[in-house]
Amino acid sequence: MLSAVTQRQDQAPPGAPPAGPRRPTRVFALTEARWAALATMAFLVALPLQLTGAPAWAWGPLYAVAYATGGWEPARAGLRALREKTLDVDLLMIVAAIGAASIGQVMDGALLIVIFATSGALEALATARTQDSVRGLLDLAPSTATRLTGGNGEETVPTAELVVGDTILVRPGERIGADGLVLSGNSDVDQSTITGEPLPVAKQPGDAVFAGTLNGTGALRVEVERDAADSAIARIVAMVEEASETKAPTQLFIEKVEQRYSLGLVVATLAVFGIPQAFGSNLTDALLRAMTFMIVASPCAVVLATMPPLLSAIANAGRHGVLVKSAVVMERLGRPDTVALDKTGTLTGGTPRVTAIRPLPDSGLTENELLTSAAAAEHPSEHPLARAVVDAAHTRGLDIPIAENFTSVPGVGVSATVRGVAVSVGAPARLPSHAEALATVSELEESGHTAALVLLDDRPAGVLGIADRLRPDAAATISALTALTGSAPMLLTGDNPRAAARLAAEVGITDVRAGLLPQDKVTAVREHEAAGRKVLVIGDGVNDAPALAAAHCGIAMGRAGSDLALETADAVIVRDELTTVPKVIQLSRRARGLVVQNLCIAGIFISVLVVWDLAGHLPLPLGVLGHEGSTVIVGLNGLRLLREGAWGTPSG
Repeated sequence: MLSAVTQRQDQAPPGAPPAGPRRPTRVFALTEARWAALATMAFLVALPLQLTGAPAWAWGPLYAVAYATGGWEPARAGLRALREKTLDVDLLMIVAAIGAASIGQVMDGALLIVIFATSGALEALATARTQDSVRGLLDLAPSTATRLTGGNGEETVPTAELVVGDTILVRPGERIGADGLVLSGNSDVDQSTITGEPLPVAKQPGDAVFAGTLNGTGALRVEVERDAADSAIARIVAMVEEASETKAPTQLFIEKVEQRYSLGLVVATLAVFGIPQAFGSNLTDALLRAMTFMIVASPCAVVLATMPPLLSAIANAGRHGVLVKSAVVMERLGRPDTVALDKTGTLTGGTPRVTAIRPLPDSGLTENELLTSAAAAEHPSEHPLARAVVDAAHTRGLDIPIAENFTSVPGVGVSATVRGVAVSVGAPARLPSHAEALATVSELEESGHTAALVLLDDRPAGVLGIADRLRPDAAATISALTALTGSAPMLLTGDNPRAAARLAAEVGITDVRAGLLPQDKVTAVREHEAAGRKVLVIGDGVNDAPALAAAHCGIAMGRAGSDLALETADAVIVRDELTTVPKVIQLSRRARGLVVQNLCIAGIFISVLVVWDLAGHLPLPLGVLGHEGSTVIVGLNGLRLLREGAWGTPSG
């Protein structure tokens, strides 16, 4: 049986709305967290006072504070469920806590209260953060846009008022206000939030653009093709919420078990109290037996049987740079049998670099001379490709001369005068070339590079190949994931097929799906889930968030990950070390193994104590000793995963 704490957390895993009535906003979550913290502090102060023999007046009020501050929210939830003619563990735990206190076992009741209050506060905070992040995504789209009117006029209007057919003007550096088609103008647009492409994309008349993407140095006139509510950004938000909601049906079985267990325990406790009364038993003796039954049958041992291994695993993973957001997530991470990875920012570093320098034979230039000229011309530019060229020159220790007469044409490239020579660097399709240069360009593009042609005095001098580099640990991670899951991971990316295929071949991935929009990634994940697979998605961008939410588990890259991806994912790789993924999967499997061990131990103790109480006469002190003893045993067993050696140890 799952623990009550696990059930509460599992009803609202990170990235999903909570089951049942939606939790209020962050204000409510923070309030609940403060009450839970106060309950915990009161308990921790009262416990040593009681154990050291202090008088009851010293620790009694502190336990009362723990009951009141920690119990109000579970009690409210339990009563709300009762009004809806259902019975849940929240109410059961409150009754058990009050029952324990009524026969003098105040500490037992306070412990139950503190556990439940803490888990409920963590659930509320996780839910509030996720909802804030999803709402914050809409801020990527600008609140206003410049709409063109008849007679060359223009007006600033809220983007929500734009309708299909309107024409908007997007100036350099502005975010595009609506999905549409470019009518006129040329520019480079950073649309990584939508497609995940690492480099800005050249836009010209007839090209599609997306709301919320960032315009470069050119001005664009865009015809609106979709209303604000149907924009790509709005659809991503909707998909994240919809995909998150699909996790809720998996909790139906847990809810049924919770209902049956809660109802059964209440009925059994009443029977233990009432049946002896019917045969003339003393009221006090019957009440004592019933309360003893309630205590020994309460799920305290089951709660601690489940949580310590998972929490210890979370702590161990945190020490090694993996933030696992809940115990439920830690348990899930060991189950996937299929892994899907994003490319840019996940398998790769997300930063373009010069990986090929090809001087043309008739130019008479060396690699360093070609790179120096290109870097000098690119130095004043803010374009990511320009940064890559300049960084490559710095890496080689080259002296970059000062460029004069610098100009930049969006979608074409840059030009400048360097030491009296006219240097142009840009897109091969937009610059004059000849057969040999085109052959080199074609070779580089076929291998997945972005090619930049370099002209000296309008004559092709060479070609630079620019690509996003694999992370050093990518190949080892793919190999380890293949061994763990029994199948090779698949690559889901919005980048172009050639670049995706090149990188996939380097790490041994054969299932490559490129040119995907966010909804396409969700479709790929759901296809595998429908086939009975449990998919783990690893990504970093806004465009990965819907797939992260739709998957059985989602892991985000921490350093460059978008806010939405970090909040939607179930776990975050803080230091961007891919090799931690197979290790945290192994750790999860070990934690699940210890959970099974602990549940067996707890189940044996509870069964023996319950049978003893029902078939014989179990003294209350002995019942409490057995109950707490089982709790201590399973708790210590779960703490084994705090050891350093538990990280990276093969499971099984």
